Amino acid sequence: MLNTSSDNKSSYWAVPSIISTLAIIGFTLLGVIGAASAGDAEIGSQKAQTCLGCHGAPGLRNPGPVYEIPMIGGQHSSYIISALKAYKTQERGHPTMRAQAANLSDADMADIGAFFASMDGNSRPGLSNKALVAKGKEKAAACAACHGATGDAESDAFPKLAGQYKSYLIQALKDYRSGDRNNLIMSGQVKGLTIEDIKALSAYFSSQGGGLSAPESKIFKKF
Repeated sequence: MLNTSSDNKSSYWAVPSIISTLAIIGFTLLGVIGAASAGDAEIGSQKAQTCLGCHGAPGLRNPGPVYEIPMIGGQHSSYIISALKAYKTQERGHPTMRAQAANLSDADMADIGAFFASMDGNSRPGLSNKALVAKGKEKAAACAACHGATGDAESDAFPKLAGQYKSYLIQALKDYRSGDRNNLIMSGQVKGLTIEDIKALSAYFSSQGGGLSAPESKIFKKF
């Protein structure tokens, strides 16, 4: 359980050096792999057509558990690739995404990642309780090394969180905590979070402007 006492706060949120090292190595490798296997955005625009039914319109919701389907326009291509691979290898548990990723080749994933990464992102701050956002900002100090102070990660190695839907961020953190998403780094980071902590972090990141979009206007006018 999360120790919320002020005396233990700083020690709890200190990331163990071994985890920090693994994070740097693992995500640096992801960035190198992504750069080495850069996809073709034009080809990806065709391969991504089945993705747009869910990710191509703002505010669409997953049926159960209910949360807003994430914006991936403007997301780093290397993260999209790593997420698709995690669904294909069943390290992530969403059944629809597993089915979508099951038959994708590495080249398919690279092309789809390049397509979504090529989009302009202009996610607007979501509305949240100010006190909850302030609490989340304090908690988010432990996330800044990877995701940036506001969640608008500049490195290709880490996903952008700023401006993402709050309900999606909540669900993603809950999935890492429960093991429905199997990731060594994130599992360690969320292990001690309470649901109140998760809601606060999600409120903070969703309240920031960032580089994500649900690209329905651009996509459906072009195709």
